[in-house]
Amino acid sequence: MQFFVFHLMPWDRLPDDFDEKYKSAWTWLPNSTFEPNHGGELYNRYLDELVLAEPLGFDGVCVNEHHQNAYGTMPSPNLMAAILARQTKRVKIAVVGNALPLYNPPTRVAEEFAMIDCISGGRLIAGLVVGGGPEYYSFTVNPTFAREMYTEAMDLVLRCWTEPGPFEHYGNHWKLKYVNPWPRPIQEPHPPIWIPGAGSRETIEMVAARRFSYMGIPYFHIDFFQRNFDMFREACEKNGYTADPLQLGWLCPIYVADTDEQAWAEYEPHFNYFREKLLKGLVVFPPGYTTPKSMIGINQALKQFLLNVETREEIEKGAYAIVGSPETVRDRLAEYSKRLGVGNLLGLFQIGTLPAELTKKNMRLFAEKVMPALRGAAP
Repeated sequence: MQFFVFHLMPWDRLPDDFDEKYKSAWTWLPNSTFEPNHGGELYNRYLDELVLAEPLGFDGVCVNEHHQNAYGTMPSPNLMAAILARQTKRVKIAVVGNALPLYNPPTRVAEEFAMIDCISGGRLIAGLVVGGGPEYYSFTVNPTFAREMYTEAMDLVLRCWTEPGPFEHYGNHWKLKYVNPWPRPIQEPHPPIWIPGAGSRETIEMVAARRFSYMGIPYFHIDFFQRNFDMFREACEKNGYTADPLQLGWLCPIYVADTDEQAWAEYEPHFNYFREKLLKGLVVFPPGYTTPKSMIGINQALKQFLLNVETREEIEKGAYAIVGSPETVRDRLAEYSKRLGVGNLLGLFQIGTLPAELTKKNMRLFAEKVMPALRGAAP
């Protein structure tokens, strides 16, 4: 089992009238809500929390890309990854990921990821993603081409890392006479590829066929993850091999305190801010963004999405967040990681308005009293 600290870098100061005045924390929320001075304080604080992962013994840190929203104020995770590459020496740095259709040309992703891999001494994990539905409104990119652009861009990025340049690329969406990226990554044939998914069968089958790693997108019921991970293992078998647990990752909010009661008392208001405000507007699927077949499955899954959960009992029963004493968190994670068969646990140790002191305390308690007991657990 490998342990990662995942950070969204959320905005923690939505206005008091947010619920009445705004339908979404995405795309259309006025950027006057963002306070640059406080934003700078948050970025530096959040980076400190990620840097802390290394001395605490975590295996890696994770950042991701979102645009024009309060949920995650990280439009360029590569900037954060570059800083982390210099401020750490050991942990893996997972950028989960760059939204390929939003880059023109996508060779920029190959170049920037290669820079991070070189600066870090070969510690990059490269996330290659389609991008969320709201992003296609933010960038005015035709969503009917999303999957087609994604596949072409992914193939081009992999060619950049594995094929000597210069070479030519003439695809449906990008036409490049000279593809000759400097630098190249240290890791050969290329950095590990992580691809997150929300249950699309097409994505699962593609990841299995290419022998990449599949990361389950969070905020769904535990049954949703088990269905998708079982589907991934079946797809791997169809491609002639057995999935390695390290090809699977579960991203989950986690909070540890001395007792169950203390954990919920400290965590619940910040978690509620996240699920009631920051998730508003996340689930947007522009026309053509995904296939009708996948859309049917996603619509079924949305009935078990965190936005539709109201009570603590529902949160605990569905494993939407793992909250409690070290013993409670340890036992529940041991149970669920074995059930899911995952080799990577991606913990959201900061969420919503959770302050710095509680975030760091959470990480320390997890590292000291939970992580050692799970280290050798076989999924």
